[in-house]
Amino acid sequence: MRFLIIVLSLWSIQFFAQKPTDSYVITYDKYYNDALMQEDFPTGVFTNAGTTVVVSLQKPDQIKYPFTGMVVDRKTNVFKNISWTNASDKIGAIDSLYATKYEYHITDVTKKILGYTCKKATTVVNSNHYDIWFTNDIPTILGSPSALGQNLGLVLEVNRNNNFLIKAREIKTLKPSDFPFADFDKGVHYTDELTYKDELWKSRFTTLEVFTAQTINFSEDLTADDPDVMRLSHGTVVVKKIKFPDIKKGSQIFLEMKQFSRGDAYDRTGSIFMIPVEKDSTFLKALEKGLQELPVYRNGNGQDYQGVAVTPNYQPLIELMRFFTPFGIRQYNYLQLKDKNWMREVPYRQDITDFISYLNNKEVYIGAFIGNYDKNGHEVSVEITLHEESEIQKAPDWILPLFNTVNIMEMSGQNYGSMFDHQNGLTVNFHLDKEVKNVRLRYITTGHGGWERGDEFLQKINSILLDGEEVFSFLPWRQDCGSYRLYNPASGNFENGLSSSDYSRSNWCPGTLTNPEYIYLGDLPQGEHTLQVKINLGAREGNSFSAWNVSGCLMGDN
Repeated sequence: MRFLIIVLSLWSIQFFAQKPTDSYVITYDKYYNDALMQEDFPTGVFTNAGTTVVVSLQKPDQIKYPFTGMVVDRKTNVFKNISWTNASDKIGAIDSLYATKYEYHITDVTKKILGYTCKKATTVVNSNHYDIWFTNDIPTILGSPSALGQNLGLVLEVNRNNNFLIKAREIKTLKPSDFPFADFDKGVHYTDELTYKDELWKSRFTTLEVFTAQTINFSEDLTADDPDVMRLSHGTVVVKKIKFPDIKKGSQIFLEMKQFSRGDAYDRTGSIFMIPVEKDSTFLKALEKGLQELPVYRNGNGQDYQGVAVTPNYQPLIELMRFFTPFGIRQYNYLQLKDKNWMREVPYRQDITDFISYLNNKEVYIGAFIGNYDKNGHEVSVEITLHEESEIQKAPDWILPLFNTVNIMEMSGQNYGSMFDHQNGLTVNFHLDKEVKNVRLRYITTGHGGWERGDEFLQKINSILLDGEEVFSFLPWRQDCGSYRLYNPASGNFENGLSSSDYSRSNWCPGTLTNPEYIYLGDLPQGEHTLQVKINLGAREGNSFSAWNVSGCLMGDN
């Protein structure tokens, strides 16, 4: 009994030593599947009777800057999101309804955390189940490492779905003079919550603007609104030089484009590409001076194909994204059908992290092409975003563009990819100065010929041969085109109940992009090699003919 009295007395001294006028900083650890997550900047909660602030910590009780935090004014019960990178750049948003966003069920279950008796509350947010453990042992003190449970008490543990845990590691008492948020919102520019979230979101990555509201049309007027943009090949190609910063190892790179029609009603082939300029002959020179600047590829069928294959003095375009415009999105939205609410633009977004070694700390020419003969054409906006991340999958550090039969200069007379009507197909010779490990071919292919028996609507095998041996063969085909009907207001509707945009096609749909195929070739030794693409091209019928747009880039590890 005497021992019990001593223990209770010690607990009473500890408890009543904490005054409601004190300030506290609580440091939290995160666990995933019971394993401690190693964090450079753990979550910290500074709180007293007047203010609660949730931040990342540089040290046990020092705030990490740039600062992003949640602040609760306990006098008015107003929740504020605040972010700043320096004293003159502070933005914030006020959310006076935060306390009523969540409903809690408080149970009779209790447990001890860091010596405090905690009750369990439960809630469900976006289909996620949360167990929230909070204590009321410190009078007038509230706080939580997230928006959940801020008004329940002092939250010491949050368990999401029994696999992600935020748990208090330490509670320290601060002197009132050490509480760093007496003037936490001084100089903050408050805006609406959506604008704040958008600005905060964009601050987490680097955005490189490539083209903004850029017209791609058929015109003799090659004037661009942006003086840094070159309009070429009768306005159907636009090119801009982009400077890439030093990209942190392990980062992810995304290419995003938005497109809508300004007059053209049809589905068109489009491409976003890079122009290699390391060799004497370049596609950029051809765009500026004419097709005569390009090397000619011949396969024995009697036709000339300009600039499609690598040579010792030329590298073809590196295709980043193959996309297809829908039938007249936005411009033709007045063509109404019952229960069809047309979209106003098409978003295309693709991971291009493969090219990080090619882009890192370099200036590169990036172009966009849409094949059309309409004077009003299309409008596109293109940007590239860089996202820092711990390395997930090693990006290749060796890249060699081999071929690209997309006739980017179609409106200047560049031939279509019809070389597949000959047994040689497309045959490319290349030389390796040294052995390259883990080589794969990044291969994009789409079939064209838009009549009943054209290759657009027929399944055709694509075969890849390396040094005379077949290494890969497949049928490129898309069966999901009907999913994009709302992008296609001008798509023709037929008597059988289908729209033109519904039909399956050779690896593309109106209003989508086409994903690359990755073909593993293994380790390639130093010396001469040959890569061949074979497709059984359909025969011409009058003025109708088929063609295949294929591009291929070798990637590997030095």
